[in-house]
Amino acid sequence: MLYHSSGLERVRRDNPPADLMSELLLGMRLNGVQYRRLHAAPPFGVHFGTVEGRAQFHFVACGTVYLRMAGGAVHSLGPGDAVLLPRGGEHCLVSAPDLPSQDVGAYEAIPLCKSVSAVSACVEETCPSQHAHVFSGCMEFDLGGMHPLIAQMPEVMLVGTLLERQPEIEPMLRAMEREVLTERVGSAGILARLADVVSASIVRGWVECGCGETAGWLDALRDPRLSRAIGALHRDPGRDWTVAELAQEMGASRSVFAERFLAVTGQTPLRYVTELRMRLAAEWIGRDRMSIDTAAQRLGYASQAAFSRAFKRVTGRPPGALRTEGPLARA
Repeated sequence: MLYHSSGLERVRRDNPPADLMSELLLGMRLNGVQYRRLHAAPPFGVHFGTVEGRAQFHFVACGTVYLRMAGGAVHSLGPGDAVLLPRGGEHCLVSAPDLPSQDVGAYEAIPLCKSVSAVSACVEETCPSQHAHVFSGCMEFDLGGMHPLIAQMPEVMLVGTLLERQPEIEPMLRAMEREVLTERVGSAGILARLADVVSASIVRGWVECGCGETAGWLDALRDPRLSRAIGALHRDPGRDWTVAELAQEMGASRSVFAERFLAVTGQTPLRYVTELRMRLAAEWIGRDRMSIDTAAQRLGYASQAAFSRAFKRVTGRPPGALRTEGPLARA
């Protein structure tokens, strides 16, 4: 796993404050959009392209598979291994690190249920004991108002030592293995739900381990005083916040608060508030189908017109455009 804890004392010191951690996890949505049950016989190479706004999950039920990233990094995966790529990204699953690959869309896919299909990459006759069985998911991954954190997550998040802190995941991995290999009635739907839960658990493990070694914006989460101000913003984004009020939440002067906020987030407090509101509005209107007027009221705008102007100024498009775009474009 690419994030580690060097002991309980460090976890306690580096963890984000509990209230802000809860805010992050409560706002998390990690839902599968498209799943594939992949059966591959070596030599094989299956390529997955980048899908903007989507994470990618892989679980190996049997066989040896290498995850090869576009930048050249290679990770060996064996039976029971699960991996989450929070930003997706171009990558391949191959039976040997240096093999060429073919786009997953080029293989025949047989629908199993609404969002799950079976894909076979068995181009040559080989011993069944060498075959690999993988369950993959392309997922919508959102952290709500804290969405910027996704950009600071590791490129690859392996389940690895997460089992030490969250042993309850192990039975889910064993259940996934059984469902992949036995192909019982209804297994496709069960696998899809298990993949969602395991992926969310990987993210939670990263958060509970102090969000890895990254700095910058994450410093705000580790600063108890500043996190109080950010937590207040996220709990009440529609309030007409002033810098003085936010500084009071932090327990500092306006100048100290504004300087600290800019240093760790790269934005002024009021710019952060505006972008937080527009990010939430895009979720509510585009995904949850909330009316534009209701979103405007919840975010503290006096009129729909004022909200629409602010939304277009920040995002470059009117909020009504979210109604006509498909799910992928909205992401």
